[in-house]
Amino acid sequence: MIDKLSWIAVYPEIVLLIMACVILLVDLGSKTAQRTGTYALTLLTLAVVATMEAFYAVGGQTIYGFGNMVVSDPMGNWLKCFASIATMVSLVYGRPYSADRGMLRGGEYFTLSLFALLGMFVMISGHNFLLIYMGLELLTLSSYALVALRRDHATSTEAAMKYFVLGALASGFLLYGLSMLYGATGSLDVNEVFNAIASRQVKHQVLVFGLVFIVAGLAFKLGAVPFHMWLPDVYQGAPTAVTLLIGGAPQLAAFAIVIRLLVEGMLPLAIDWQQMLALMAIGSLLIGNLAAVAQTNLKRMLAFSTISQMGFLLLGLMAGVVNGNQMNTESAYGAAMFYVVTYVLTTLSAFGIILLLARAGHESEEISDLAGLNQRSPLYAGVMAISMLSLAGLPPLVGFYAKLGVLQALISSEKSSYLMLAIFAVIMSLIGAFYYLRVVKVMYFDAPQPHNAQPVSAPADAKVVLAINGALILILGIAPGGLVTLCAQSMSAIVKSLGA
Repeated sequence: MIDKLSWIAVYPEIVLLIMACVILLVDLGSKTAQRTGTYALTLLTLAVVATMEAFYAVGGQTIYGFGNMVVSDPMGNWLKCFASIATMVSLVYGRPYSADRGMLRGGEYFTLSLFALLGMFVMISGHNFLLIYMGLELLTLSSYALVALRRDHATSTEAAMKYFVLGALASGFLLYGLSMLYGATGSLDVNEVFNAIASRQVKHQVLVFGLVFIVAGLAFKLGAVPFHMWLPDVYQGAPTAVTLLIGGAPQLAAFAIVIRLLVEGMLPLAIDWQQMLALMAIGSLLIGNLAAVAQTNLKRMLAFSTISQMGFLLLGLMAGVVNGNQMNTESAYGAAMFYVVTYVLTTLSAFGIILLLARAGHESEEISDLAGLNQRSPLYAGVMAISMLSLAGLPPLVGFYAKLGVLQALISSEKSSYLMLAIFAVIMSLIGAFYYLRVVKVMYFDAPQPHNAQPVSAPADAKVVLAINGALILILGIAPGGLVTLCAQSMSAIVKSLGA
Protein backbone atom coordinates (compact mmCIF):
# COMPACT_ATOMS: atom_id res chain seq x y z
CA MET A 1 0.00 0.00 0.00
CA ILE A 2 1.30 3.46 -0.93
CA ASP A 3 1.76 5.69 2.14
CA LYS A 4 0.55 9.26 2.51
CA LEU A 5 4.05 10.77 2.20
CA SER A 6 4.40 9.30 -1.28
CA TRP A 7 1.33 11.19 -2.45
CA ILE A 8 2.45 14.39 -0.73
CA ALA A 9 5.79 14.20 -2.60
CA VAL A 10 4.05 14.23 -5.99
CA TYR A 11 1.05 16.52 -5.42
CA PRO A 12 2.42 19.22 -7.78
CA GLU A 13 3.01 16.63 -10.52
CA ILE A 14 -0.56 15.31 -10.07
CA VAL A 15 -2.00 18.83 -10.31
CA LEU A 16 0.08 19.55 -13.43
CA LEU A 17 -0.95 16.30 -15.12
CA ILE A 18 -4.66 16.74 -14.37
CA MET A 19 -4.67 20.36 -15.52
CA ALA A 20 -2.76 19.55 -18.71
CA CYS A 21 -5.51 17.06 -19.59
CA VAL A 22 -8.25 19.52 -18.60
CA ILE A 23 -6.71 22.30 -20.70
CA LEU A 24 -6.45 19.91 -23.64
CA LEU A 25 -10.20 19.24 -23.39
CA VAL A 26 -11.16 22.88 -22.73
CA ASP A 27 -9.20 23.98 -25.78
CA LEU A 28 -11.42 21.83 -28.01
CA GLY A 29 -14.21 24.34 -27.44
CA SER A 30 -12.05 27.43 -27.96
CA LYS A 31 -12.75 29.33 -31.18
CA THR A 32 -10.54 32.42 -30.82
CA ALA A 33 -7.26 32.65 -32.75
CA GLN A 34 -5.46 33.93 -29.64
CA ARG A 35 -6.72 31.00 -27.48
CA THR A 36 -7.33 33.47 -24.64
CA GLY A 37 -9.13 30.99 -22.35
CA THR A 38 -6.53 28.26 -22.85
CA TYR A 39 -3.74 30.78 -22.29
CA ALA A 40 -5.23 32.14 -19.05
CA LEU A 41 -5.91 28.65 -17.67
CA THR A 42 -2.35 27.56 -18.54
CA LEU A 43 -0.81 30.53 -16.76
CA LEU A 44 -3.06 29.96 -13.73
CA THR A 45 -1.97 26.30 -13.60
CA LEU A 46 1.70 27.24 -13.79
CA ALA A 47 1.29 29.87 -11.07
CA VAL A 48 -0.43 27.38 -8.74
CA VAL A 49 2.20 24.70 -9.34
CA ALA A 50 5.06 27.19 -8.82
CA THR A 51 3.47 28.33 -5.55
CA MET A 52 3.12 24.73 -4.36
CA GLU A 53 6.76 24.01 -5.15
CA ALA A 54 7.91 27.19 -3.40
CA PHE A 55 5.87 26.20 -0.33
CA TYR A 56 7.51 22.75 -0.33
CA ALA A 57 10.98 24.26 -0.80
CA VAL A 58 10.62 26.77 2.04
CA GLY A 59 9.60 23.88 4.33
CA GLY A 60 13.05 22.41 3.72
CA GLN A 61 11.94 18.80 4.13
CA THR A 62 13.29 15.86 2.14
CA ILE A 63 10.55 13.31 1.41
CA TYR A 64 11.10 9.96 -0.30
CA GLY A 65 8.11 8.27 -1.86
CA PHE A 66 7.03 5.21 -3.85
CA GLY A 67 9.83 3.01 -2.55
CA ASN A 68 12.49 5.74 -2.86
CA MET A 69 11.74 6.17 -6.58
CA VAL A 70 10.74 9.81 -6.00
CA VAL A 71 12.38 12.47 -3.85
CA SER A 72 11.01 15.87 -2.86
CA ASP A 73 13.94 17.92 -1.55
CA PRO A 74 14.81 21.67 -1.44
CA MET A 75 16.98 21.55 -4.59
CA GLY A 76 14.32 19.73 -6.60
CA ASN A 77 11.48 21.89 -5.33
CA TRP A 78 13.27 25.16 -6.09
CA LEU A 79 14.29 23.97 -9.56
CA LYS A 80 10.70 22.89 -10.30
CA CYS A 81 9.44 26.26 -9.04
CA PHE A 82 11.90 28.12 -11.28
CA ALA A 83 11.09 25.82 -14.23
CA SER A 84 7.36 26.59 -13.83
CA ILE A 85 8.04 30.33 -13.75
CA ALA A 86 10.38 30.08 -16.76
CA THR A 87 7.71 28.19 -18.74
CA MET A 88 5.13 30.78 -17.76
CA VAL A 89 7.37 33.64 -18.93
CA SER A 90 8.15 31.77 -22.17
CA LEU A 91 4.43 31.44 -22.94
CA VAL A 92 3.79 35.13 -22.20
CA TYR A 93 6.55 36.15 -24.61
CA GLY A 94 5.67 33.53 -27.20
CA ARG A 95 1.87 33.90 -27.55
CA PRO A 96 1.82 36.93 -29.92
CA TYR A 97 4.53 35.35 -32.09
CA SER A 98 2.74 31.99 -32.19
CA ALA A 99 -0.63 33.55 -33.00
CA ASP A 100 0.83 35.48 -35.96
CA ARG A 101 2.21 32.24 -37.42
CA GLY A 102 -0.86 30.07 -36.94
CA MET A 103 0.72 27.96 -34.20
CA LEU A 104 -2.23 28.36 -31.83
CA ARG A 105 -4.85 26.84 -34.12
CA GLY A 106 -5.09 23.61 -32.17
CA GLY A 107 -3.86 24.64 -28.72
CA GLU A 108 -1.00 22.11 -28.85
CA TYR A 109 1.48 24.89 -28.05
CA PHE A 110 0.13 25.19 -24.50
CA THR A 111 -0.59 21.54 -23.75
CA LEU A 112 2.74 20.30 -25.14
CA SER A 113 4.49 22.94 -23.02
CA LEU A 114 2.74 21.60 -19.91
CA PHE A 115 3.62 17.99 -20.75
CA ALA A 116 7.23 19.05 -21.36
CA LEU A 117 7.21 20.71 -17.93
CA LEU A 118 5.79 17.52 -16.42
CA GLY A 119 8.72 15.65 -17.95
CA MET A 120 11.08 18.13 -16.30
CA PHE A 121 9.35 17.59 -12.96
CA VAL A 122 9.77 13.83 -13.25
CA MET A 123 13.45 14.26 -14.20
CA ILE A 124 14.07 16.55 -11.23
CA SER A 125 12.18 14.38 -8.72
CA GLY A 126 13.39 11.03 -10.04
CA HIS A 127 15.56 9.04 -7.65
CA ASN A 128 15.54 5.93 -9.75
CA PHE A 129 17.28 5.41 -13.10
CA LEU A 130 14.09 4.25 -14.81
CA LEU A 131 12.01 7.19 -13.58
CA ILE A 132 14.68 9.73 -14.57
CA TYR A 133 14.78 8.24 -18.05
CA MET A 134 10.97 8.28 -18.35
CA GLY A 135 10.91 11.97 -17.42
CA LEU A 136 13.64 12.68 -19.95
CA GLU A 137 11.70 10.95 -22.72
CA LEU A 138 8.48 12.81 -21.86
CA LEU A 139 10.37 16.10 -22.12
CA THR A 140 12.18 15.24 -25.35
CA LEU A 141 9.14 13.80 -27.14
CA SER A 142 7.15 16.93 -26.28
CA SER A 143 10.09 19.07 -27.47
CA TYR A 144 10.30 17.25 -30.81
CA ALA A 145 6.61 17.96 -31.43
CA LEU A 146 6.99 21.61 -30.40
CA VAL A 147 9.91 22.18 -32.79
CA ALA A 148 7.81 20.75 -35.66
CA LEU A 149 4.67 22.66 -34.62
CA ARG A 150 4.92 25.03 -37.57
CA ARG A 151 4.04 22.29 -40.01
CA ASP A 152 4.17 24.40 -43.18
CA HIS A 153 7.70 25.68 -42.50
CA ALA A 154 10.49 23.61 -44.07
CA THR A 155 13.24 24.94 -41.77
CA SER A 156 11.31 24.02 -38.62
CA THR A 157 10.60 20.53 -39.95
CA GLU A 158 14.27 20.04 -40.78
CA ALA A 159 15.28 21.23 -37.28
CA ALA A 160 12.79 18.79 -35.73
CA MET A 161 14.25 15.88 -37.73
CA LYS A 162 17.81 16.76 -36.69
CA TYR A 163 16.72 17.12 -33.07
CA PHE A 164 14.87 13.81 -33.16
CA VAL A 165 17.73 11.79 -34.70
CA LEU A 166 20.46 13.23 -32.48
CA GLY A 167 18.21 13.21 -29.40
CA ALA A 168 17.42 9.53 -29.92
CA LEU A 169 21.14 8.81 -30.20
CA ALA A 170 21.87 10.67 -26.96
CA SER A 171 19.00 8.92 -25.16
CA GLY A 172 20.47 5.61 -26.33
CA PHE A 173 23.86 6.58 -24.89
CA LEU A 174 22.31 7.48 -21.55
CA LEU A 175 20.13 4.36 -21.40
CA TYR A 176 23.06 2.09 -22.27
CA GLY A 177 25.22 3.69 -19.58
CA LEU A 178 22.45 3.31 -16.99
CA SER A 179 21.99 -0.34 -17.96
CA MET A 180 25.73 -0.93 -17.47
CA LEU A 181 25.51 0.58 -13.99
CA TYR A 182 22.46 -1.54 -13.22
CA GLY A 183 24.35 -4.66 -14.35
CA ALA A 184 27.32 -3.74 -12.16
CA THR A 185 25.48 -2.68 -9.00
CA GLY A 186 22.25 -4.68 -9.27
CA SER A 187 20.04 -1.69 -8.49
CA LEU A 188 18.23 1.18 -10.19
CA ASP A 189 17.94 3.18 -6.95
CA VAL A 190 20.30 6.16 -6.83
CA ASN A 191 21.19 5.72 -3.13
CA GLU A 192 21.81 1.99 -3.49
CA VAL A 193 24.05 2.60 -6.51
CA PHE A 194 26.02 5.14 -4.43
CA ASN A 195 26.46 2.62 -1.60
CA ALA A 196 27.47 -0.17 -4.00
CA ILE A 197 30.13 2.03 -5.62
CA ALA A 198 31.37 3.30 -2.24
CA SER A 199 31.79 -0.29 -1.02
CA ARG A 200 34.48 -0.79 -3.73
CA GLN A 201 33.21 -4.31 -4.38
CA VAL A 202 32.16 -3.53 -7.97
CA LYS A 203 34.65 -3.75 -10.84
CA HIS A 204 35.95 -0.25 -11.52
CA GLN A 205 36.36 -0.88 -15.27
CA VAL A 206 32.65 -1.73 -15.69
CA LEU A 207 31.60 1.37 -13.75
CA VAL A 208 33.82 3.67 -15.82
CA PHE A 209 32.58 2.09 -19.06
CA GLY A 210 28.97 2.85 -18.10
CA LEU A 211 29.95 6.27 -16.80
CA VAL A 212 31.36 7.30 -20.20
CA PHE A 213 28.00 6.69 -21.88
CA ILE A 214 26.08 8.44 -19.08
CA VAL A 215 28.27 11.55 -19.30
CA ALA A 216 27.87 11.56 -23.11
CA GLY A 217 24.07 11.47 -22.77
CA LEU A 218 24.08 14.23 -20.14
CA ALA A 219 26.44 16.37 -22.23
CA PHE A 220 23.97 16.24 -25.13
CA LYS A 221 21.14 17.46 -22.91
CA LEU A 222 23.32 20.34 -21.66
CA GLY A 223 24.63 21.13 -25.16
CA ALA A 224 28.29 20.69 -24.20
CA VAL A 225 31.12 20.00 -26.70
CA PRO A 226 31.51 17.53 -28.43
CA PHE A 227 27.77 16.77 -28.21
CA HIS A 228 26.69 20.26 -29.18
CA MET A 229 26.03 19.70 -32.91
CA TRP A 230 22.23 19.90 -32.62
CA LEU A 231 22.08 23.14 -30.67
CA PRO A 232 22.78 25.86 -33.33
CA ASP A 233 20.62 24.20 -36.00
CA VAL A 234 17.67 23.58 -33.66
CA TYR A 235 17.86 27.04 -32.05
CA GLN A 236 17.89 28.71 -35.48
CA GLY A 237 15.43 26.39 -37.23
CA ALA A 238 12.77 26.09 -34.52
CA PRO A 239 10.10 28.80 -34.20
CA THR A 240 11.55 31.36 -31.79
CA ALA A 241 8.74 30.77 -29.27
CA VAL A 242 9.75 27.10 -29.17
CA THR A 243 13.47 27.93 -29.07
CA LEU A 244 12.84 29.75 -25.80
CA LEU A 245 10.85 26.81 -24.41
CA ILE A 246 13.67 24.32 -25.14
CA GLY A 247 16.51 26.70 -24.27
CA GLY A 248 15.21 27.93 -20.91
CA ALA A 249 13.50 25.70 -18.33
CA PRO A 250 14.93 22.35 -19.65
CA GLN A 251 18.42 23.51 -18.64
CA LEU A 252 17.26 23.42 -15.02
CA ALA A 253 16.05 19.83 -15.45
CA ALA A 254 19.29 18.84 -17.18
CA PHE A 255 21.27 20.28 -14.27
CA ALA A 256 19.07 18.34 -11.84
CA ILE A 257 19.71 14.95 -13.48
CA VAL A 258 23.44 15.71 -13.57
CA ILE A 259 23.29 16.18 -9.79
CA ARG A 260 21.07 13.11 -9.27
CA LEU A 261 23.23 10.79 -11.36
CA LEU A 262 26.79 12.07 -10.96
CA VAL A 263 26.69 13.49 -7.43
CA GLU A 264 24.00 11.53 -5.58
CA GLY A 265 24.64 8.31 -7.48
CA MET A 266 28.30 8.32 -8.44
CA LEU A 267 30.22 10.77 -6.26
CA PRO A 268 32.78 8.03 -5.35
CA LEU A 269 33.68 8.04 -9.08
CA ALA A 270 34.19 11.82 -9.07
CA ILE A 271 37.85 11.57 -10.07
CA ASP A 272 36.73 9.82 -13.28
CA TRP A 273 33.78 11.96 -14.33
CA GLN A 274 35.46 15.22 -13.35
CA GLN A 275 38.19 14.56 -15.92
CA MET A 276 35.51 14.13 -18.60
CA LEU A 277 33.75 17.33 -17.49
CA ALA A 278 37.05 19.22 -17.62
CA LEU A 279 37.65 18.26 -21.26
CA MET A 280 34.07 19.13 -22.20
CA ALA A 281 34.29 22.46 -20.35
CA ILE A 282 37.48 23.44 -22.20
CA GLY A 283 35.97 22.46 -25.56
CA SER A 284 32.68 24.23 -24.83
CA LEU A 285 34.36 27.48 -23.78
CA LEU A 286 36.70 27.43 -26.77
CA ILE A 287 34.31 26.40 -29.56
CA GLY A 288 31.28 28.21 -28.15
CA ASN A 289 33.00 31.59 -27.90
CA LEU A 290 35.04 31.41 -31.11
CA ALA A 291 32.11 30.19 -33.22
CA ALA A 292 29.75 32.83 -31.77
CA VAL A 293 32.07 35.63 -32.96
CA ALA A 294 31.43 34.65 -36.60
CA GLN A 295 27.61 34.57 -36.37
CA THR A 296 25.26 37.13 -37.90
CA ASN A 297 22.05 35.34 -36.89
CA LEU A 298 21.15 36.30 -33.33
CA LYS A 299 19.51 32.97 -32.46
CA ARG A 300 22.52 31.04 -33.76
CA MET A 301 24.86 33.35 -31.83
CA LEU A 302 22.87 32.70 -28.66
CA ALA A 303 23.10 28.96 -29.33
CA PHE A 304 26.90 29.10 -29.37
CA SER A 305 26.69 31.41 -26.36
CA THR A 306 24.72 28.66 -24.58
CA ILE A 307 27.50 26.17 -25.38
CA SER A 308 30.10 28.48 -23.81
CA GLN A 309 27.85 29.14 -20.79
CA MET A 310 27.49 25.38 -20.25
CA GLY A 311 31.30 25.23 -20.22
CA PHE A 312 31.27 27.52 -17.20
CA LEU A 313 28.58 25.39 -15.56
CA LEU A 314 30.71 22.26 -16.01
CA LEU A 315 33.65 24.02 -14.34
CA GLY A 316 31.50 24.52 -11.24
CA LEU A 317 30.42 20.87 -11.25
CA MET A 318 33.99 19.58 -11.54
CA ALA A 319 35.30 21.67 -8.64
CA GLY A 320 33.29 19.85 -5.97
CA VAL A 321 35.77 17.10 -5.08
CA VAL A 322 39.51 17.75 -5.03
CA ASN A 323 41.88 14.80 -4.53
CA GLY A 324 39.10 12.89 -2.77
CA ASN A 325 38.40 15.82 -0.42
CA GLN A 326 34.74 16.92 -0.33
CA MET A 327 35.26 20.14 1.67
CA ASN A 328 34.48 22.22 -1.45
CA THR A 329 31.40 20.24 -2.48
CA GLU A 330 28.58 22.44 -1.18
CA SER A 331 30.07 25.75 -2.38
CA ALA A 332 31.01 24.43 -5.83
CA TYR A 333 27.66 22.77 -6.56
CA GLY A 334 25.83 25.74 -5.03
CA ALA A 335 27.73 28.05 -7.41
CA ALA A 336 26.78 25.77 -10.33
CA MET A 337 23.09 25.86 -9.34
CA PHE A 338 23.21 29.66 -9.01
CA TYR A 339 24.84 29.81 -12.44
CA VAL A 340 22.19 27.75 -14.23
CA VAL A 341 19.27 29.59 -12.56
CA THR A 342 20.64 33.03 -13.46
CA TYR A 343 21.55 31.85 -16.97
CA VAL A 344 17.93 30.80 -17.59
CA LEU A 345 16.71 34.15 -16.23
CA THR A 346 18.94 36.02 -18.68
CA THR A 347 18.09 33.76 -21.62
CA LEU A 348 14.39 34.43 -21.10
CA SER A 349 14.84 38.18 -21.55
CA ALA A 350 17.20 37.86 -24.55
CA PHE A 351 14.85 35.58 -26.50
CA GLY A 352 11.87 37.57 -25.24
CA ILE A 353 13.17 40.63 -27.08
CA ILE A 354 13.60 38.61 -30.31
CA LEU A 355 10.03 37.33 -29.95
CA LEU A 356 8.49 40.73 -29.26
CA LEU A 357 10.33 42.38 -32.15
CA ALA A 358 9.10 39.74 -34.60
CA ARG A 359 5.94 40.43 -36.58
CA ALA A 360 3.87 38.67 -39.20
CA GLY A 361 6.09 37.87 -42.17
CA HIS A 362 9.34 38.96 -40.47
CA GLU A 363 11.35 37.04 -37.86
CA SER A 364 13.72 39.84 -36.73
CA GLU A 365 16.40 37.35 -35.74
CA GLU A 366 19.46 38.83 -37.50
CA ILE A 367 21.77 41.02 -35.44
CA SER A 368 21.29 43.75 -38.05
CA ASP A 369 17.54 43.74 -37.28
CA LEU A 370 18.36 45.30 -33.90
CA ALA A 371 19.95 48.37 -35.54
CA GLY A 372 18.74 51.58 -33.92
CA LEU A 373 16.50 49.71 -31.47
CA ASN A 374 17.11 52.35 -28.79
CA GLN A 375 15.44 54.96 -31.01
CA ARG A 376 12.39 52.73 -31.51
CA SER A 377 12.03 51.38 -27.97
CA PRO A 378 14.37 52.37 -25.13
CA LEU A 379 12.75 49.66 -22.92
CA TYR A 380 13.55 46.84 -25.36
CA ALA A 381 17.05 48.15 -26.01
CA GLY A 382 17.71 48.53 -22.28
CA VAL A 383 16.55 45.01 -21.39
CA MET A 384 18.51 43.50 -24.30
CA ALA A 385 21.63 45.43 -23.27
CA ILE A 386 21.28 44.23 -19.68
CA SER A 387 20.89 40.65 -20.93
CA MET A 388 23.94 40.79 -23.20
CA LEU A 389 26.14 42.46 -20.58
CA SER A 390 25.02 39.91 -17.98
CA LEU A 391 25.86 37.00 -20.30
CA ALA A 392 29.25 38.64 -20.87
CA GLY A 393 29.79 38.68 -17.10
CA LEU A 394 30.08 42.44 -16.55
CA PRO A 395 29.31 43.96 -13.10
CA PRO A 396 26.99 44.83 -11.48
CA LEU A 397 24.75 42.36 -13.33
CA VAL A 398 23.93 38.87 -12.09
CA GLY A 399 26.04 37.15 -14.77
CA PHE A 400 29.17 38.65 -13.22
CA TYR A 401 28.40 37.20 -9.80
CA ALA A 402 27.51 33.82 -11.33
CA LYS A 403 30.87 33.61 -13.11
CA LEU A 404 32.68 34.87 -10.02
CA GLY A 405 31.13 32.11 -7.90
CA VAL A 406 32.35 29.40 -10.28
CA LEU A 407 35.84 30.92 -10.46
CA GLN A 408 35.99 31.15 -6.66
CA ALA A 409 35.10 27.45 -6.42
CA LEU A 410 37.95 26.61 -8.81
CA ILE A 411 40.51 28.83 -7.09
CA SER A 412 39.58 27.74 -3.55
CA SER A 413 40.49 24.16 -4.48
CA GLU A 414 44.15 25.31 -4.36
CA LYS A 415 44.93 22.93 -7.21
CA SER A 416 47.24 24.30 -9.92
CA SER A 417 45.35 22.67 -12.80
CA TYR A 418 42.08 24.19 -11.56
CA LEU A 419 43.75 27.59 -11.31
CA MET A 420 44.83 27.25 -14.95
CA LEU A 421 41.26 26.37 -15.89
CA ALA A 422 40.04 29.51 -14.12
CA ILE A 423 42.51 31.65 -16.07
CA PHE A 424 41.44 29.96 -19.31
CA ALA A 425 37.77 30.64 -18.50
CA VAL A 426 38.49 34.33 -17.91
CA ILE A 427 40.33 34.61 -21.25
CA MET A 428 37.42 32.93 -23.04
CA SER A 429 35.01 35.33 -21.31
CA LEU A 430 37.00 38.26 -22.68
CA ILE A 431 36.63 36.84 -26.20
CA GLY A 432 32.94 36.27 -25.56
CA ALA A 433 32.49 39.90 -24.50
CA PHE A 434 33.13 40.92 -28.13
CA TYR A 435 29.99 39.39 -29.62
CA TYR A 436 27.80 40.46 -26.71
CA LEU A 437 29.03 44.07 -26.91
CA ARG A 438 28.55 44.00 -30.70
CA VAL A 439 24.81 43.57 -30.14
CA VAL A 440 24.78 46.55 -27.75
CA LYS A 441 26.71 48.65 -30.27
CA VAL A 442 24.24 47.81 -33.07
CA MET A 443 21.24 48.76 -30.89
CA TYR A 444 22.61 52.09 -29.72
CA PHE A 445 24.92 53.37 -32.46
CA ASP A 446 23.68 51.96 -35.80
CA ALA A 447 20.91 53.62 -37.82
CA PRO A 448 17.64 51.66 -38.15
CA GLN A 449 17.10 49.82 -41.43
CA PRO A 450 14.12 51.05 -43.53
CA HIS A 451 12.07 47.87 -43.00
CA ASN A 452 12.64 48.08 -39.23
CA ALA A 453 12.09 51.79 -38.72
CA GLN A 454 8.52 51.61 -37.40
CA PRO A 455 7.82 51.71 -33.63
CA VAL A 456 7.54 48.39 -31.84
CA SER A 457 4.47 47.22 -29.94
CA ALA A 458 3.63 44.31 -27.67
CA PRO A 459 0.79 43.18 -25.37
CA ALA A 460 0.73 44.78 -21.94
CA ASP A 461 1.39 41.50 -20.10
CA ALA A 462 4.53 40.86 -22.17
CA LYS A 463 5.85 44.38 -21.51
CA VAL A 464 5.31 44.06 -17.76
CA VAL A 465 7.00 40.64 -17.61
CA LEU A 466 9.89 41.91 -19.74
CA ALA A 467 10.46 44.90 -17.44
CA ILE A 468 10.43 42.62 -14.35
CA ASN A 469 12.77 40.19 -16.09
CA GLY A 470 15.31 42.89 -16.88
CA ALA A 471 15.02 44.40 -13.39
CA LEU A 472 15.71 41.01 -11.75
CA ILE A 473 18.95 40.60 -13.73
CA LEU A 474 20.13 43.91 -12.26
CA ILE A 475 18.72 43.45 -8.74
CA LEU A 476 20.14 39.94 -8.30
CA GLY A 477 23.51 41.24 -9.48
CA ILE A 478 23.52 44.01 -6.87
CA ALA A 479 22.07 41.83 -4.08
CA PRO A 480 22.70 38.17 -4.92
CA GLY A 481 22.90 37.02 -1.31
CA GLY A 482 19.40 35.55 -1.01
CA LEU A 483 19.63 33.39 -4.13
CA VAL A 484 23.21 32.35 -3.31
CA THR A 485 22.12 31.21 0.17
CA LEU A 486 19.13 29.38 -1.27
CA CYS A 487 21.35 27.46 -3.72
CA ALA A 488 23.97 26.69 -1.05
CA GLN A 489 21.36 25.38 1.39
CA SER A 490 19.77 23.24 -1.33
CA MET A 491 23.13 21.66 -2.13
CA SER A 492 23.89 21.23 1.58
CA ALA A 493 20.77 19.06 1.89
CA ILE A 494 21.92 16.98 -1.10
CA VAL A 495 25.42 16.43 0.32
CA LYS A 496 24.06 15.46 3.75
CA SER A 497 21.76 12.88 2.17
CA LEU A 498 24.54 11.09 0.26
CA GLY A 499 24.43 7.37 0.87
CA ALA A 500 21.36 7.68 3.12
